[in-house]
Amino acid sequence: MNLPWRTAWTIARRDLSARFRGLRLLLVCLFLGVGAIAAIGTLTGSIERELGARGREILGGDIELRVWQRGLTDAEMAALAPLGEVSPGLRMQAIASKGDLTAPVALKAVAGDWPLYGSLKLTDGRTVGAPGEGTAWIAQGTAARLGIKAGDSFRIGGEPVKVGGIITADPEQLGEGFALGDVAIVPLDLPQRAGLTAPGAMYRSAVRVKFKGNADPEAVAKNLEARFPDAGFRIRTREKATPSTERFVSRMGEFLVLVGLAALVIAGIGIGGGVSSYLEARRTSIATLKVLGATSGDIARIYLLQVGAAAVVGSLAGLLAGVLVTPLLAKALGTLLPVSTGFTVSPAALATAAAYGLLVALVFAAPPLVRARSFPAMALMRARVSPLAAGGKALALPVGLGLAAIVALALANAAQPLVTVGFLAGAGVMLGLLALVGLAIRKAAARLPRPRDPMLRAGLANLHRPGAQTGALVTALGFGLSAFVLIAAVQTSLDANIRKSVPARAPDFFVLDVPQDGAARFRETVEQTVPGAVTKIVPNLRGKILAYGPKGHMTRVADLGEDIPENAWALRGERGLTYSAGLPEGSTVTSGKWWPEIYRGEPLVSLDETFAEAVGLKVGDYVTVGVLGVERTARVAALRRIDWDTMGFNFVLVFSPNALADAPHNLAATIEVPTGTPTAGLLPRLARAFPSSSVIETGTLLRDARTLLDQMSTAILAAASVAVLAGLAVLLGAIAAARASRTYDNVILRVLGASRRQLLVLQIAEYGLLVLVLAAVALAAGSVMAWAVIARLFEFDWLPNWPRVLAVLGAGLVLVLAFALAGSLPLLRAKPARALREL
Repeated sequence: MNLPWRTAWTIARRDLSARFRGLRLLLVCLFLGVGAIAAIGTLTGSIERELGARGREILGGDIELRVWQRGLTDAEMAALAPLGEVSPGLRMQAIASKGDLTAPVALKAVAGDWPLYGSLKLTDGRTVGAPGEGTAWIAQGTAARLGIKAGDSFRIGGEPVKVGGIITADPEQLGEGFALGDVAIVPLDLPQRAGLTAPGAMYRSAVRVKFKGNADPEAVAKNLEARFPDAGFRIRTREKATPSTERFVSRMGEFLVLVGLAALVIAGIGIGGGVSSYLEARRTSIATLKVLGATSGDIARIYLLQVGAAAVVGSLAGLLAGVLVTPLLAKALGTLLPVSTGFTVSPAALATAAAYGLLVALVFAAPPLVRARSFPAMALMRARVSPLAAGGKALALPVGLGLAAIVALALANAAQPLVTVGFLAGAGVMLGLLALVGLAIRKAAARLPRPRDPMLRAGLANLHRPGAQTGALVTALGFGLSAFVLIAAVQTSLDANIRKSVPARAPDFFVLDVPQDGAARFRETVEQTVPGAVTKIVPNLRGKILAYGPKGHMTRVADLGEDIPENAWALRGERGLTYSAGLPEGSTVTSGKWWPEIYRGEPLVSLDETFAEAVGLKVGDYVTVGVLGVERTARVAALRRIDWDTMGFNFVLVFSPNALADAPHNLAATIEVPTGTPTAGLLPRLARAFPSSSVIETGTLLRDARTLLDQMSTAILAAASVAVLAGLAVLLGAIAAARASRTYDNVILRVLGASRRQLLVLQIAEYGLLVLVLAAVALAAGSVMAWAVIARLFEFDWLPNWPRVLAVLGAGLVLVLAFALAGSLPLLRAKPARALREL
């Protein structure tokens, strides 16, 4: 007979348990994987939509030009005027003070038409624009630190101002980027009155434009860059108001999707095992249907419908869980990223998650379904002693199409296609490797000498006998143990990177904009206030690398466009510059020679060796930088290795004094205080003596940085734990499936006189042999995957703590043995007579 789909569904529905008994592992695996991908896709989609919709408000205009230590020239302003309304502004670090209390602030000086888009909200409920003359809008943190409220007076850079209101929501906060202090918004002329924009001071001009027509911001940006190639502008548009945030969200979202896909790949192993176990339990029913005339196609339709129904239910449950958990994730990120905290439904994200789940279910359920449909009734009856097998040709179509669809779907949604391809290739290699390991274990077990102990001999035989679950167990255990190694290696590497990136050894204070003629007075003030403090002072300028290379064949950075070499980040925008007669502390010359202390020859420069290697520079080549609109060219005299493990002064480019000393600039200083020495009076005294300088206390900064990085580490590990949960589910399912297939063997052994203790030893011996072999495979595979995540995806240093990784792997081995022991207990309680009647 050839059953129609409706009749096949009637038979499938009657045979299918309302509680999906036998297919629960499939449900759990799809629930975890689909739920993870649905939540991730919905959350990242919500953030990206918010960033796109609020681009103008976040940026403060349709386009923004930023440049260091100068305002825009008349020609530059004239180029902007025809575009629409132009709103100038300034950004800088400053000190707010009230009596002896001080607070560092990120000062934002704005014109009267600010903001061009959006509005500022205050705690008293008002919606305001630019502050009036002599007033400032300040953050709640600054108000608390200075003990002031609306209407009180305080000083910024020595200039008296009044608190006009306390900020509760700044529409541009996300677009302003990282700042050393809470924002304070003041009128545009205040920095000049306070002396904060004197020649050499560290400030940035931020000029926004509100278009009067429908001009294309990207086209306008390219036109301005072409018209003023050496102006040193950093141009942002409303479409890319927060490029670093968008890049972070995209990269983090892709990582999390890969984690969810990894959970689905691991879950797929469980799906295959669960479907195999389910069909094995219905072996007699399948054989009966075939005896009654059911064709292979009929069998395929009946059980495909059952598996498909379970897959749909598991996927729908995962989609629902993904939607329900999104508000919780959004609430946790609400202070950092623009995301709606309510329920958000993203049809594209949910469709993608469901497609992943159903495709993975198809790929991994196909082999057992093909085996069930391809064999005659008598072969099914003999499956206990003559296990079923299916040829590769029968599997090629469903598995091949499913894999192709998964790859196409992953690449269609990939922000970094190479990373995605690498992940998919790695997953394929991992599956192939584990399949080879399983085959090797079976062949080796068959050739090893037989132990004298009968239980050890039986345990060894279980690894290679007909119908052995060695391949499935090796795949499941290998992925599960590799997940443990992956988590441990990622966590310890992240912890090590946090310690390295935010070192414990750092100066107690940074000070910016110390006047050149005030260096001696600055040292004296510090020494009088904190005896024994170590003060280091260096020249501090800003400049942009404009060209580099051999003389006569220099490469212009403007011609590179977006093709900036890897590790050549110093070519992007303006960088800190300095000059020095001697080799800076923490640097080691690795190539070339440092200039003499008194040098009056050709201007020279020393470069960080990593940057020089990235752009192909060597000793004898030249570098041209733009400083305050003036080009300065210097010959590369030395390359050096920089100790980045401290928060001292580390400059990629250090010039000879005669190269930059004549440019207007101020000094920067660090202050290191002896341990246990009180510093309460230092900040107020420096604020009074040097009102135009900015003093930054690093203790608070380090704590905030460590907290932020710890949160990122926790978020990554929480996401990766989804894969571990899937791995644990697969482990339990694989052990349960192996237990079901081993009931017959254990019953025979019980009939022959084996004790429960001997059966338990048999199980432990079998799993013990497996995990000992797989421990080495998991350590290698998990380490490689963790390295790819840390070094390639997040571009951190590979710094795992191997003792902790090995300890976690050992705990995983113990957990596997505990699962095996727990899974064996029902076998010990089985009644031989009853079990034989059911077989």
